[in-house]
Amino acid sequence: MSVSDYTETEGLPAADREPYKAWSYDLTSAKLYIPRLASGQDRWFAAALSSEKGKAPSRLAVFAEQPQHKRWEMASVVDLDNHKLPDVALDREGYATAVAANDNKHLAADADVLRTAVLDNFTTGGTNTGSKVFAPTEASKRQVKVHSDAATRFGDKGTSVFSGADNRITDAYALKTADGGALIVFSHTHTQTDAVAHSGLQINPGKGDRAWLHDVPRTSIRYTFVCNDAATVPAKAEPSRLIGYTCARTDASGPPVPTQLHRA
Repeated sequence: MSVSDYTETEGLPAADREPYKAWSYDLTSAKLYIPRLASGQDRWFAAALSSEKGKAPSRLAVFAEQPQHKRWEMASVVDLDNHKLPDVALDREGYATAVAANDNKHLAADADVLRTAVLDNFTTGGTNTGSKVFAPTEASKRQVKVHSDAATRFGDKGTSVFSGADNRITDAYALKTADGGALIVFSHTHTQTDAVAHSGLQINPGKGDRAWLHDVPRTSIRYTFVCNDAATVPAKAEPSRLIGYTCARTDASGPPVPTQLHRA
């Protein structure tokens, strides 16, 4: 996701590039959730971060040790719609409890189920599993709106269709919450394919697509998005709540038009 930001910026003329603004957080307001892990387990912790002292957290980040690089790295970061995080279960010494994010029979849904539901929000507007797995939240409603807006984007001149894609980022992280459920951070990948309705029309790439499409008109464009998601999951059979997600366009491709006639 970070590399794609650089790629997109480098595809713009210098005059169109916005000055880089680093996001910073207030160290004294940061809430760290450090799991007590057994020997041999992958080491990681979560952090609820606020940009200003005294403000509710606006981002949830996961930092994981990367033994091959001999350093810690930020493995995931999610912009939060709901700035009130659930109470994470802490032991007497203040350590959090890591639980299995997948194949966890003690939770109403695991990361794989949540990922499928998120993809359904984009691909069908939540018709199949999205509305069943998730209670309505700002984050889930935004995903459904992305789907509905795309359906009418081109009118009768084209279509815009979402699909799930191979997910390269398979790691997921879960912390036990005080109510017996879990706070789960996971990732997903989806595509959006825009296509003209008939020959003689073309899609003109936007300036943000220039790094991949080089201002060449196309008959269809397939965008790939990699996203981080965060959800709260109950222990009993009740809907989960998507509390935030963050996406980045990581690729765009499509066949050029034979000749440039009309615009879609």
